Parts: sequence; structure tokens; C-alpha cells
Amino acid sequence: MLRRAREGTGLHIAALAVSLKVPVRKLEALEADRLDQLGDAVFVRALASSVCRSLKMDPAPVLQLLPQNPAPRLDAHRGGINAPFRAPGDGPGPSLWEQLSRPAVLSVLAFLLGALVLIFFPDVQREASPSPTAVAPASATDSGKPAVAAESAGSTAPSAAAASSVGRPADEASTSVVVSAVLSTPSVASPTLVVSPAAAVPAALSGAEAVTGIVVFRTKSSSWIEVTDSSGQVTLRRMLGAGEVAGASGMLPLSVVVGRADATTVQVRGKPLDILVHARENVARFEVR
Repeated sequence: MLRRAREGTGLHIAALAVSLKVPVRKLEALEADRLDQLGDAVFVRALASSVCRSLKMDPAPVLQLLPQNPAPRLDAHRGGINAPFRAPGDGPGPSLWEQLSRPAVLSVLAFLLGALVLIFFPDVQREASPSPTAVAPASATDSGKPAVAAESAGSTAPSAAAASSVGRPADEASTSVVVSAVLSTPSVASPTLVVSPAAAVPAALSGAEAVTGIVVFRTKSSSWIEVTDSSGQVTLRRMLGAGEVAGASGMLPLSVVVGRADATTVQVRGKPLDILVHARENVARFEVR
């Protein structure tokens, strides 16, 4: 039927194959009813419909002669939805030891073991190390003994010298050993010195007078001080405590920032400078030329 319709229009089979973009042998097999060479019924019916459209003929008579599409049907699965899939050619599954001996599994186990060691090993070391609080009293008592020995050695030095002049050589050797040991002990532990406030004040004043520089700062309470020279180098940047003194020098002019102008006194080249006139919100900024 398709061959007669094509020959009736005078269309060559090769031209029809080019227009449909299919091989010539496919069209020849369709016209000769060799449907086994064309594949499934879906392709055969689609190709016949395309040929009918190209020849401008009704495809219904042609499709009635072709095999129908098989209706899809669901195959009942006997094993259930949770049945494991295994192809007929598959061998037995790997054992547990084979799974654990894989490089990826071994690397994960090594990583976990290292993490456990890092977590628990410091605790074991901390428990095994001796307590520093138990050693402290012993060291304190040991350090106290040389101080007592030094005091007793100072009181008995003349008598030891007199005895060494009339004693035996063995006594001289023992006396020299004791004296050398006593003289070396004050570097280990020194007695606590009690300084009266009257003696501490001159020491503080002498330390304050020792501070030198183009500009010297003295604070009544904690205050932030920053000094930068003309090259941009910071010569002083720190928080001064109450009663602390600091000086700064550098390439002029010096840019100065004082955090608390009301609690800071400034001397420039030994002369006092009133920084409150430069203060804004208790922060003074000025230059020293």
C-alpha cells in the first residue's frame, strides 16, 4: 500500500528517505512488510505515520495493518520490595575482615585512634605528674634553712676564725666548706625586707627624676599617652598608671595625644605645660616644636 502510494506520487524512495532522515533499507523493509528488520512495533508505527504524512495520505488504514503496541503490564515481584538485588553472576559478598582491611577503612580507624590518644593522653600525664602544691612547702622549708644558716654563720664567724687558727687541719677544711656553702646560699632565698613609707617616697621621687626626654608625663591616675615624631615613628604608646612617670624624645615636631588631660601633668624641656587648653572632651592633642 505504501509503495503504490509513493509510486503514484512519482517520488523516489531515496528522496523520501532523505526527507525523513532514515536509511533507504528501512523504507524498503517497511514497504516489503519485513517488520522484523525494523525493531519494535512503536518504531514501525511511527515510521509508517511519517511516510503517510510525507505522501499526504490517511495513515489509519496503514496503521490497522501493522502490529499494535503491546500494553505495558506490571510484573509481580515475588521477593518483596526489600529483597536484596543480586545478579546471577555475582559471587558471595566480602567478609567483615576484607571490608576492614580496605585502605579507606584503615585510614578512618587510624584517624579515630589518633583523636582518642590526643583526647585522653594529656589527662593521663596530668594525673601522673606530681602536684606542685605538695612540693611547694618542702621547697619553702629548704629555702628557709640557708637563711637561718647565714644568720648563725654571721654570729659565729669570729669564733670560727679563732678556732681555725688553733684547731687541727681537718677542722680548718670543714670550716672553709661550711663558710663557702653559707656564703653561696643568700642568692637562693633572700629575707623579706620591710620598707617604711618614709623611705619609699624618696625612692619613687628619685626614679621620677631619672626620667628624661623632651617631653615628660606624670599621671595622677591611669591615662593613655601616645607620642609620634615627625617621621611617623611612635616613640611612646602606653597606659600610665597612677603616679607613673614617662618621657619621650624624637625628631621634632612631636605629636602628642593624652587620654586624660585632667589627670596628667606635662613638662616640655623641664618647663610645665598647661594641656587643658588643648583638651577636648578630656583628650588633649598638641605638638611639641
